[in-house]
Amino acid sequence: MNALIYAIVQTLHTVISLYIWIVIIAALLSFVRPDPRNPIVQILYRLTEPVFQWIRDKLPFVVFSGIDLSPLIVILGLQLIDNFMMAYF
Repeated sequence: MNALIYAIVQTLHTVISLYIWIVIIAALLSFVRPDPRNPIVQILYRLTEPVFQWIRDKLPFVVFSGIDLSPLIVILGLQLIDNFMMAYF
């Protein structure tokens, strides 16, 4: 049973790490304004924008002076969850 829990935690760690990289790439792409019809850009937008919008709705102070800090909040939250999981299991 312990091996199953370890395998699940390791899989979640990998998924969280992958999503953190997706958030970083999406945030960097927002600076260069790529073609919105590009399939990769559309996939990144679909994977990240619902989470960013949820953060913006719950914490309206993350957007000030045209700077959106919701990717930073998402990354910090995921790091917190990941560190807790890895330390606890």
